[in-house]
Amino acid sequence: MQASRRYKKPTEERLKRSALHYLERYASSAANLQKVLQRKVFKACHSLDLDPEDYDPMIDHVVALCVETGLINDLHYAKTKAASMRRRGGSKRKIEAKLIAKGVDRDTLQNVLESDDEIELEAAIAFARRRRLGPYRKSSDRELRREKDLAAMCRAGFAFEVARQVIDTSDEIEHSLSGFSD
Repeated sequence: MQASRRYKKPTEERLKRSALHYLERYASSAANLQKVLQRKVFKACHSLDLDPEDYDPMIDHVVALCVETGLINDLHYAKTKAASMRRRGGSKRKIEAKLIAKGVDRDTLQNVLESDDEIELEAAIAFARRRRLGPYRKSSDRELRREKDLAAMCRAGFAFEVARQVIDTSDEIEHSLSGFSD
C-alpha cells in the first residue's frame, strides 16, 4: 500500500520551479500552463486544507513571467503543434479542436490555420497512408472497404469531398497529388 503524498504550501518560488520543470519537458500555451499550475495548487491546497483561490494571483504572475521571458509563445506553440499534426495527417478541424483545448485563443488559431485546400489534401493523404486506407489498402479489399474508409476519413475531420478524392484515387494519381513517393 502506498503512503499518501505529502504536499508543501504553494509559494511563488515553488510555482516557478514547477513551471520551468514542466516547460523543460513539454511545449505549452499560456492557458495550458495556467491549468497545470492550478491543478498542482489545488492538490496541495486540498491536502493542506487551504483555499486554492488565494493562489490565483500568484499563478497568474508566474505565467506572465514565463510569457515575458519568452518561455511561452502561443503563436509559436500553435504553429509547431499544427505542423506536427499536419505531418501525421491531422485535419484542420482536428487541429483546431486540439489547439482550443490547449487554450490557444481564436485570433492566434485563425492566423495559424489560414491554409489552402492543397495542405488539407496533403494531410488527408498522410492520414490515409498512416491508416492504410484507400490506395494504401490491399487491392482485393479496397472496393469492399470503400465506405468504411470514407467514414474513417470523415470521422477524422476531413470534408467528404477531400475524403472521396483521396480514397478514390489510383496509386499513380495519388503519388502525383502528394508529391511523395514510397
